[in-house]
Amino acid sequence: MFISHSIDLILIGIFGMLVGSFLNVVIYRLPKILEKQWAAECASLSGKELPTAEPFNLMVPRSRCPQCSHQIQWYENIPVISFLLLRGRCSSCGASIGWRYPLIELACGLAFAGCAWRWGLTPSTAVWCGFCATVLALAAIDWDTTLLPDDLTLPLVWGGLCSAALSWSGTALPDALWGAVAGYLSLWLVYWSFKLATGKEGMGYGDFKLYAALGAWFGWQALIPIILMASIIGAIIGIGMKLSSGLREGGYVPFGPFLALAGLTALVVTPTEMMNWIGL
Repeated sequence: MFISHSIDLILIGIFGMLVGSFLNVVIYRLPKILEKQWAAECASLSGKELPTAEPFNLMVPRSRCPQCSHQIQWYENIPVISFLLLRGRCSSCGASIGWRYPLIELACGLAFAGCAWRWGLTPSTAVWCGFCATVLALAAIDWDTTLLPDDLTLPLVWGGLCSAALSWSGTALPDALWGAVAGYLSLWLVYWSFKLATGKEGMGYGDFKLYAALGAWFGWQALIPIILMASIIGAIIGIGMKLSSGLREGGYVPFGPFLALAGLTALVVTPTEMMNWIGL
């Protein structure tokens, strides 16, 4: 029985790394796809026509090296292993491959294996694996672009509510519903209070939707521990980046990655334990 369970965990972990490989494509391409859509909509409203471009979506064209356009072969795209065998460099031009690629693959694999270890081969594992994958993608996209796409945040909200309704997430539906409502409204109020007081925007609407999603998955009881954990992590990293002159232009640090990290922490420990960590 133990051996069989271990094999299941390994297989699910490998599947998670394959999903992580696809997440790297989503992280890189989804913002570009949205930019193209917005450009097309703006051109349509102004009566202009954009030149016809080759198809660009999550499936085509095949992955290429951004430096030399070398088409990535299947054996160069094996999660983590290919990165190690290639020593982190393109096989054609020798350009460096970012460490994020294997890290996302490994993180997704570990998250999937962790969910399977906790819930076994059940629908709960499936939905929480979906949660982990989506949150990882959102964190990386927001860090790169300060964008939290509705294409990911809104399905995450609905996924949490539906999982609660089906008793798959372990959160009661009333708690999930009010978690989503309270999550969205709380940051919405903070946003407008800050804007009215300073005339500046302190965060984006995507943060409201991500926090609403976390409320839908964990329930309203987890909202305060999650926001406090995210704020502490964000403050530590922000101060570190400022001291090392690593802040981007304008000194802005996106909040979404810290919300995502706090959400993944809430998956491992209970809200009460998170409050104890924080010292409350």
